[in-house]
Amino acid sequence: MPLLLALLTFVIVMLVTLVVAGSFSGSSREKVIHRRLDAVRKAESRGGSLELQLLRDELLSSVPVMHRLLIRWPWSFRLRDFVTQAGMETKPSVLLLWCGIVGFSTYLVLRMVVPNLLLDGVAGGLAAGIPLGIVAIRRASRLRAFEKNFPEAIDLLSRAVRAGHAFTTGMEMIGRELPEPVAGEFRHTFEQQNFGLSLKDSLLNLTDRVPLIDVRFFVIALLIQKESGGNLAEILDSLSTVIRERFKILGEVRIKTAHGRLTAGILIALPPIMMGLLWALNPDYVGVLFKDHWGPYLLAAALSLQVLGSMLLWKIVHIEV
Repeated sequence: MPLLLALLTFVIVMLVTLVVAGSFSGSSREKVIHRRLDAVRKAESRGGSLELQLLRDELLSSVPVMHRLLIRWPWSFRLRDFVTQAGMETKPSVLLLWCGIVGFSTYLVLRMVVPNLLLDGVAGGLAAGIPLGIVAIRRASRLRAFEKNFPEAIDLLSRAVRAGHAFTTGMEMIGRELPEPVAGEFRHTFEQQNFGLSLKDSLLNLTDRVPLIDVRFFVIALLIQKESGGNLAEILDSLSTVIRERFKILGEVRIKTAHGRLTAGILIALPPIMMGLLWALNPDYVGVLFKDHWGPYLLAAALSLQVLGSMLLWKIVHIEV
């Protein structure tokens, strides 16, 4: 037991050191350069010129060996985009290290308390997804905040066009006057276009950073107007009206599904709460699950089914409009 505890301490300290070193590496100037190169890389992936293909991708890790390992797998770039959409500057390698720290620590702690390989492995694997879950929650919150202020951004852009300003000037005004994250994303789009990237590629990069259907409608409408012409102010006003009407429908849907969402929350929380209450009231009664030979296997199966059922319930009661 002391040897296992010492090994756990050593591994956690080593992983935390690597995470901290990766988190603080790179100056702000380097981060700006990496963001610009990443914008060019996304434009090149849609069919850019040979000069664009010669540019390097953004580093996925400050450790060269880790970067070479991650760059071979396409999912690492999707993970990087996932983190970017959450408004975080954490590298994919740092996020993966945090997943390893949480998962491995959970496994070793349970190994000392409940020495069962299957149960400890399942619990450690589920715990390893906690950092990804935190990023997913921050991403969803940020996208909701963007969606809430997006119609105001379109209205401001429409008024700027009517006043005689250029479209890019309107994007710059959004970056100065509206709250985050709308201001930051439009400011980022304006900077990409201002530093030489075409307007089309800058807008398409916006759809990658903000994967919302409203943003796709906005970009598609702008690109069609740019190709075929038309009154840009009227197009923006119509788009703003459509988005606001969609919000009204979404509010009605949330009202009608409130009972289902409450039921889903109760069903998800009921098993762990009952387990905790029974453990507090009668530890010997619950302790059979940990002492019996089949107990850990039943706990592992119950935990897996609980996670699967929670995902299915949450999918059912969350309706996209």
